[in-house]
Amino acid sequence: MIQSQLTDLTVIPFDPELSIGAANAVNTCLQIQPHEQVTIITDLASREIAASIADQVTRSRAPFRAFVLEEVAQRPLVRMPEEILQALEGSKVSIFAVEVQTNELKSRMQMTEVVNRRKIRHAHMVNINKQIMMQGMRADYARVDAISKKVLSIVSHARRITATTAAGTDLTADLNPAYRWLKTSGIISAEKWGNLPGGEVFTTPGEVNGTFVVDGVIGDYLCGRYGDLRDIPLHLSIRQNRLTEAWSEHKQLQDDFWSYTHTDENSDRVGEFAIGTNIDLKDVIGHILQDEKFPGIHIAFGNPYGEHTGANWYSSTHIDVVGLKFNIWADEQQIMEDGRFLIEAE
Repeated sequence: MIQSQLTDLTVIPFDPELSIGAANAVNTCLQIQPHEQVTIITDLASREIAASIADQVTRSRAPFRAFVLEEVAQRPLVRMPEEILQALEGSKVSIFAVEVQTNELKSRMQMTEVVNRRKIRHAHMVNINKQIMMQGMRADYARVDAISKKVLSIVSHARRITATTAAGTDLTADLNPAYRWLKTSGIISAEKWGNLPGGEVFTTPGEVNGTFVVDGVIGDYLCGRYGDLRDIPLHLSIRQNRLTEAWSEHKQLQDDFWSYTHTDENSDRVGEFAIGTNIDLKDVIGHILQDEKFPGIHIAFGNPYGEHTGANWYSSTHIDVVGLKFNIWADEQQIMEDGRFLIEAE
């Protein structure tokens, strides 16, 4: 076993209740094998969770190297530390369990560039916490994968997705057949790294138009700032795939979101259109890592993950927005009503 010269995660105590979710991550989602080199990246805020994961990696007998960000770089990260990037170059599996800080997205993109190029099975656990470890990370990922496959089989042949909610969402996404749909159901392969908890299918849309009422959560560092938006929803207007208006009674939320989505020329462009498929989740909790997997629609402005979807444009930003209790149609087929899937996994 290889450890960093600094923190040894194997000697850090952790709540044994974390072990179920950690075992799910290591054994079910990543399927780590004894011969595979693993890199674990964490920070001081998430170190206990990383220790529970390291314990499961140790049980798998796989060699690993662990990094605590504050011990190798200043936060917020300007770039991913070179020694971490070098460790990833020699890894088959990686785990990123970190509480992110403002303007660190670029450093994460540097990390995922290596992950994509080296085809590493990568678990992205941004802003992971104990609540998520004891909820979303305890999901039955065989069931989540089954419903994800069914949704994928329907939407990948659709020309248009329509979505409405009682809160006021009325959205259409015309799909580009040249762009691929992807499944990140929690079962992570070398072809596409995935967030944990898992449970979504997504693509880059051709064109989105309409209104999206964000009564769930928003992503990146704004999630930690504003949490659950049920009582202060953010209303978004989208025309020809661009954000044209953002309004909320919480004016700071409105201004922060507008600023984020105008960082570069494509920050206001819908880069992701996704359907959450984690049917073991019962409600949103105010944390984007888990809440974007909640059954329903979420979209993201900015980076379209073109290396996976086939989109030929780029943005330096990516921010998800999540709504609640959707009605969803793929062409003429209704697949969800009031937040409940109308289709069965095969």
